[in-house]
Order: sequence, then C-alpha cells, then structure tokens
Amino acid sequence: MIAELVSSALGLALYLNTLSADFCYDDSRAIKTNQDLLPETPWTHIFYNDFWGTLLTHSGSHKSYRPLCTLSFRLNHAIGGLNPWSYHLVNVLLHAAVTGLFTSFSKILLGDGYWTFMAGLMFASHPIHTEAVAGIVGRADVGASLFFLLSLLCYIKHCSTRGCSASTWGWFLGTGLCAGCSMLWKEQGVTVLAVSAVYDVFVFHRLKMKQILPAIYKRKNLSLFLSISLLTFWGTSLLGARLYWMGNKPPSFSNSDNPAADSDSLLARTLTFFYLPTKNLWLLLCPDTLSFDWSMDAVPLLKTICDWRNLHTVAFYTGLLLLAYYGLKSPSIERECNGKAVTNGKQNANGHSCHSDVEYRNSEIKPSFASKVENGIKNNVSERTQLPSTENIVVLSLSLLIIPFIPATNLFFYVGFVIAERVLYIPSMGFCLLITVGARALYVKVQKRFLKSLIFYATATLIVFYGLKTAIRNGDWQNEEMLYRSGIKVNPAKAWGNLGNVLKSQSKISEAESAYRNALYYRSNMADMLYNLGLLLQENSRFAEALHYYKLAIGSRPTLASAYLNTGIILMNQGKTEEARRTFLKCSEIPDENLKDPHAHKSSVTSCLYNLGKLYHEQGRYEEALSVYKEAIQKMPRQFAPQSLYNMMGEAYMRLSKLPEAEHWYMESLRSKTDHIPAHLTYGKLLALTGRKSEAEKFFLKAIELDPTKGNCYMHYGQFLLEEARLIEAAEMAKKAAELDSTEFDVVFNAAHMLRQASLNEAAEKYYDLAARLRPNYPAALMNLGAILHLNGRLQKAEANYLRALQLKPDDVITQSNLRKLWNIMEKQGLKTSKT
Repeated sequence: MIAELVSSALGLALYLNTLSADFCYDDSRAIKTNQDLLPETPWTHIFYNDFWGTLLTHSGSHKSYRPLCTLSFRLNHAIGGLNPWSYHLVNVLLHAAVTGLFTSFSKILLGDGYWTFMAGLMFASHPIHTEAVAGIVGRADVGASLFFLLSLLCYIKHCSTRGCSASTWGWFLGTGLCAGCSMLWKEQGVTVLAVSAVYDVFVFHRLKMKQILPAIYKRKNLSLFLSISLLTFWGTSLLGARLYWMGNKPPSFSNSDNPAADSDSLLARTLTFFYLPTKNLWLLLCPDTLSFDWSMDAVPLLKTICDWRNLHTVAFYTGLLLLAYYGLKSPSIERECNGKAVTNGKQNANGHSCHSDVEYRNSEIKPSFASKVENGIKNNVSERTQLPSTENIVVLSLSLLIIPFIPATNLFFYVGFVIAERVLYIPSMGFCLLITVGARALYVKVQKRFLKSLIFYATATLIVFYGLKTAIRNGDWQNEEMLYRSGIKVNPAKAWGNLGNVLKSQSKISEAESAYRNALYYRSNMADMLYNLGLLLQENSRFAEALHYYKLAIGSRPTLASAYLNTGIILMNQGKTEEARRTFLKCSEIPDENLKDPHAHKSSVTSCLYNLGKLYHEQGRYEEALSVYKEAIQKMPRQFAPQSLYNMMGEAYMRLSKLPEAEHWYMESLRSKTDHIPAHLTYGKLLALTGRKSEAEKFFLKAIELDPTKGNCYMHYGQFLLEEARLIEAAEMAKKAAELDSTEFDVVFNAAHMLRQASLNEAAEKYYDLAARLRPNYPAALMNLGAILHLNGRLQKAEANYLRALQLKPDDVITQSNLRKLWNIMEKQGLKTSKT
C-alpha cells in the first residue's frame, strides 16, 4: 500500500503546476465550442456525437466516440463553467489514481519490494504522459487507462478464483464492464481484453508457445478455454457495436494529418508505417524532444530503402523478436523470484516460495491458486504466494506495450495523426514494466555488490531524469504561447500558425503577421493559415491584401466557407455588389460532406446567407431578402446566434408593411437574446408606428440602459422624441449620439438632421460639417452642409459646398434649386458669385 500511495503522490505532485494552466490546443474545440457540454443541449446527444460534438454518422466526423470523457467534461462545465482549473484538477487526480492502480498491478507481478516501487515511480514521472495529463483532451487516454487497469485487475482476480469460487464470474463480469467503459473513454481501451488473455495463458498458466494447443484439448483446462472464448466474444461484440454505431465507415482525414496514408508510393507508405513504431519507442525511451503536434512533415516520409532510418526499423523489430523469443522459449534452469536467484528449484526469496522452471516443464499446468478438499467441502486456499518468472513478465509487458498501440499503427485503418504522445499513455505501462523487469534481471544475474548498486542507482537516476523532464515539459503547457514555441523545431508550420493565433489574440499584430508568414514559408498551401492571415489583414483595413489571401485559401480548400464569407463582406463594403452576391451564393451552395468541422461550416454558410439578405435589403429587394433569410434559418446550426437574422427578417417585413409578421420576428429576436439592442430599437420603432408610444419609449430607454456608450441608441430615441414634438429632449439625444459615435457617419449625419429640425442651426452646422469631413465625397453630406450654412448666413461657404456637391452629382435638382436661391441672395447683397 505504501508503494501505491507514494507513486500516486509523485504523479500528483509532478502535475500540480498544471492546475494554473490555460486551455491549450485541442481544448478549444472539445470544450469551449462543444455544444454537448452546454446545459441546454440534451445530455443524450453525447451518445450520438463524436468527441468534438459532430454527429458520429456524419461523413466529416472524426469517429472518435468517447462519450464517458465528454460526459466528464459536461460535469466539469456544470460545476465550474469554463474555468480551466477544475478541468486540470480532474486530469491530475485521474493520473494519480492510474499510477496507484498500475503500482498495484506491478506488485502482482514483481512482489511487494522495491522493484514494484521503481515501476510505479517510473510510470508516475514519465514525460510522455505530459500531453495526456496537462492537456485537458488527454483525459480520454487517462480515463481509458483507469478502466483498463480495473478490467485487468478484475480478470486477474477471476483467474485466481476460477474453479474454486462462485464469485469468479462476478469478477469476469467486472472485467467486461470495465473493458466497455475503457472503450467508451477511448477506443484503444477495448484492447485490455487481449492483454487479459495474454495474462491468463502466459502468466497465470505459464504456457509456452508449444504448450498452448495441447493445453486447450485437456479437459482440466476447459475453464481456460471458456474464459478466452468469452473474452473473444465480448471483444468482438464491443468492436462490432462500435463500428455499427459510427455508421460502418472509417473516418477520413486530410493529407496533412497523416501524409504517409496519402502517399501514392506503396514503398513510402510501407517503410514509413514500419518506422513509426520505432520512433514511438524512442519517445518512450528518450523523451528528449516532445511536441504538441507531430502531423504534416514532423516525421519525413521514408521514400527509399537507402534511408538511414531503415536501420532503426530493423534494429527495433529485431529487438522485439528477440524479446518475444526470450519470453516464449522453453524455460531455463535458473530463474529469479522478486530479485533473488533460484537454482534447481531451491531458493529463499524474501519469504516468497517459488518453483524452478524445470519443475514447470515436466509438470501439469498449475495456476497460482488451487483448491483443496477438506471434509468434502472445497475451499479456496492459496498453495503458495508465487510470482511469475521474468519470461512471463516480459511476455505480458510486450503485450501491454504492443497491443494497445496496434490501433495507432495504420494496420487496420488509417489514423488522423503521425505520432500522438497521448496515445502512448497505456503502452507506457508495458514499457515501464519492461525496463523494471530488465533491471531486476540484471540485478539478480550479476554477483558483485558494486554492479548491483550500479544497476539499482542507474534505474533510480533514470526515474529522476524522467521526473525533471516532466516538470520542464509541464512549463511548456502553462499557456498556448509557450506550448507552440516549444513545438517549432518539430512541426514549424503548425507551431508558427497556432502561435500567430495566440499573438493576434494578444493584439501583437505585426508579430502575428510574421508568425503566419513563417508558417506559410514551411507549408504554403495551408488553407487555415492563408485564411487567418487574410483575416488579420482585413481587420487592419488592408483589404486588397486580405482578398488576395482569401482567394489563395479558397484555391487550397474550395470548401472553406469562412473565406467566401469574408471575401463577400469586403466586396460588399467596396460597392462591388454583384461580385459580392456571386460569392455569397457560391458559399451557400457548398455541402458539409467530409468536412472536419461541419458546425463551423454551417455557421459560415448561414452568415453568408444573412449578408446576402442584407445586400438585397439595401437594394430594396425585400421579397428576395426574405427568401434568403428563410433559407438561412433552415440551414443554421444549433450553436448559431440567430438574433440578428430574426431582426433583419422583421425589418424586411416592416419595409413590406407586413406589421404582424414584423412584430413576430422582432419578438423572436428578443426571445433568442433578451439584451439584443438592435431588436429593442427596431421593435420600438414598430410600436411607435402602431400607436403604442409608451411601450415604444420603454424599449428605446431599455436599449440605452443596455449600452449607455452606444450613440446609435440615443439617435433612435431622439428621432422618436422628435416625432413626438419633444424638440429639446430630441436635441439633447442628438448631441449625445454624435459625441459618443463621432466617427460614425450615419449617427453624426442623423444627429445634424434632428438638430436642424429642432431649429438648433448652429449645433446642426457643427455636425453637418463633421459628417462632410467623414465622407468628403458624399453629395448629400455636402448639400446639407451647404443648406445649413445658407440658413446661418455663411453664404460663400454655402456656395462652395453646393458646387462641390454638384461636381459629384450634377443632376441633383434640389442642390441646383438651392444654389440658384443662394445666388439671388448673394447678388442682392452685392456679393461676388462663381457664376459671375
């Protein structure tokens, strides 16, 4: 128990500094934007959607079915919202629990000694676990490991009680249930059933390869055959149900996720896929270089036989075969038990009694526990406390290292990554056992005390180095900027691109632009990076450059709806309405099939339709605008905020004088977002139009209350007051609006109008002048400034503005009439005019 507690405490202590870390990397999509975590989403949706909130049967789904992990996120969200502290705390506690269970499992194999302690400490401190524990989405791997070990421990208990206690099938049921739960945390959890079978055959029954088939046919081993058959049946059932639930189709990934899978060369695919397990083992053995992402070109393809990395592949598989041969060959005469040598069946090992392997060779298969009959009653008693041999543990360790890793090998289906450190969380158990049992075997074999001490302290030193690396790596996971900077040397394209997003959020615009350009230097066809750079340029009013990068993004990924959306918005603002209309229409026709994030795509398509409707609305094509708005409502996803869309529906109906329909949509807008200011203003105007003046005034005042700094609210309220002939109050609202939004032309221009109607001509002149400076080439602004100057007796300035307005719009009848009247006055006063 002490070993378990100390190992768990170390696992807890090493990751305490991650409690203050932010959300990082994949956390945003799995948690921040995942609708399945929200209380308004029925919790049952979790069992129909993938890990990222996409319908599991959708063609673009990642097919990552992890409902128990998502459910744990939902509980976190219900308790602490989006505070990352609580999410990290659960991850750290789960890691501590897994470490304790792994140490208990190691004790069954290694005995209650310091080698068990070593195995537990090595697992607790291994740096490969950092991504799984410090990264919140890694909880899927940690949670799967928890139930993986519980299932394995239940099966070990089933083996020890089989044939001598009715409770044995209760333990087997626990094995099946925990295996199912492990799979519902993460897919690879189901492999525990295969590991359990290996334990039963090679550790509990101590069979060698030559003994397996003969043992099956012996009647006394019927229980073994039954257990293995049930494990096979349950595993097949779980996998069949899993495949059916995801629509009987494998996931599809982009070529950047797994370049080898997309390679046209069979040789390159084969060599690379054979090499990748070698690279993963090296990360376990020497986790010096770690990265948040190993996709794209992080591991270059092996394209020829001459690639020197093939030597690593050969060495890896040779070593693997030798280890397997060592574990499965006929037993040697000498073996050790819990660190003590045993020869010819005689030993004394810390109080543990052991048989030599010679005895097992010539005897019937005996499990570690047997039953005896006393007075006709069968009792479950232990013959002896008997530990597995080194060979047995090597076989089990290899199975624990290899079998859970098989789903990531591209052997049965292509996966969406090249290397994923968190996938190694379960296989690392086999690695830690293998290193520990190897060190123990060397310790037993050598005779000199100095060499024994050297082996022991070398193992302890390795654990210390692992712990130090884990502590350093945890620092990288403190925030996204540090994490992405640490990954530049492994995956520069992805790291620079993500770093650009972080720097942009920190308002470091020039640094963000440099980061995006660095990313594109390493991989020029990344549609997301091209789009992000375009968005940065658009937000900084560099519209021509932004359009260029949006077009490149569309060329790289023709289904990128957000790039069409922003292209259309820029074109619309530039007055290129026909180009904008075509762009929005093209965007609205893009299907969401095989897209990684269909929810985001649908949101962009809905926004495109919304903007297309606004374009029709501004052109006075209200019926067409309504048709587009209705299509947008049909296509919008659950997470889309519809208040602006509903409000524009109301506006279109208002323009068509369909007041009941307009009122319905204004109310829908307010129901979807009770503090939506534009809906308060437009609904207030409708109420005023229909004679409900007191109600209308309440909505205008409520809009001001919601945002007292928004000049537009005061402007609308001022217009209402003006219509009610409350001129002084209207003038005050007009001044307030123009002061707050002094750079907004519409607000300033309308404020000037209201002041003029209130006969406050001096104030009106001030704001007409400001409006003309905001839009110096807008004829209406110049004409109205000329008119107020005309009224205020500033005749020559009035003439200059009239003339400038006529240069921009020569056929404007009102301006021509006003200019003629002005000239008459100027001539009567003897003033020189431009016509003379």
